[in-house]
Amino acid sequence: MRVLICPDKFKECLGALQVASCIRKGMLKVMPEAEFHTMPLADGGEGTVEALVESTGGRIVTVQVHDPLMRPVTAFFGISGQGNTAVIEMAAASGLALLKPGERNPLITSTYGTGELIKFALDEGCHEIILGIGGSATVDGGVGMAQALGITFRDELDQEIAPGGGNLNRIVSIDKSNLDPRLSHCNVYAACDVSNPLTGPTGAALVYGPQKGATPAVAKQLDDNLRHLGSLIRDLWNREVDSLAGSGAAGGLGGGIVAFLNGELRSGFELISRAVKLEKWMGWADLVITGEGKMDAQTAFGKTAGGVARMARSTNKPVIAFAGSVEEETDKLLALGFTAVIPIADRPMTLQQSMADAGSLLENAAERVGRMLVLGKRL
Repeated sequence: MRVLICPDKFKECLGALQVASCIRKGMLKVMPEAEFHTMPLADGGEGTVEALVESTGGRIVTVQVHDPLMRPVTAFFGISGQGNTAVIEMAAASGLALLKPGERNPLITSTYGTGELIKFALDEGCHEIILGIGGSATVDGGVGMAQALGITFRDELDQEIAPGGGNLNRIVSIDKSNLDPRLSHCNVYAACDVSNPLTGPTGAALVYGPQKGATPAVAKQLDDNLRHLGSLIRDLWNREVDSLAGSGAAGGLGGGIVAFLNGELRSGFELISRAVKLEKWMGWADLVITGEGKMDAQTAFGKTAGGVARMARSTNKPVIAFAGSVEEETDKLLALGFTAVIPIADRPMTLQQSMADAGSLLENAAERVGRMLVLGKRL
């Protein structure tokens, strides 16, 4: 039997590679003759770089860039084994986790460091860039990113604007003539699984601004500033990003990637699964195994396990999912394409205990499933 193990991480608990290793170890105890291929996956959020690097035999590059407050910070990105695709988690340079709670201020935080990561990826000769854009500390519409790549944004005094979403309303001109020319030969994709537009009640500032430190008044100011930016983009390039689904992701970085880099917004699972050639490996496998920390109603909407189930169903492959907890009715999960959904807990326990013991619980659950598969072959 050939088994493809392609899980996502168990959030705040086990990385995707650890999850895959635990499953393989448990099944090997009772299925030593089986062939296993482990392929850690991600959906564009935390762990995306690790997943691509591990699944393709790539490498991680460590560089010095600027954090959201323009301070030096050590960040990283991944390059695929083929050497032509870079995967960047914008949070590594422009993420909320880089700031102390009292430092959160989207009026001055910038995506400049994300632009620097893109530039470093171009220096490595990459012709495709996948940007995971979750966990941002910014609401600057991607202007900081664009500045790092050569675009200038000037005010009425012909001065380049300072970093931060609070200065977007001062922009009167945008000059793309010095944009890094290598981007014209590079495909840029944003892994985006939210549908928020740039502005309005469900836009970047009003929905996500508060968690980044914005008061209601500041969130309204940022929304107005993003609307001003969207209007300029429309007037200059006849490109509508203001209402574009996903343009509000990461404080408007989604819209900035489309407007300034001619990039595309795609499903994170779609991008990563294509980069690691998941469908090819499904063709090889007799059985597909995936998993994630919590399976719930969101599993069907862009999350890795749901994407694996749909792909497995389209290729007529059985797929088993392991989960730390299952909060959705099983029949709804089975309708997505799962053959079976297995909670890893084997006794009553608290969430804290489950997370602390996740590795051994997962290994034991995989062993139990392996024993059932062996039994099934005998019957």
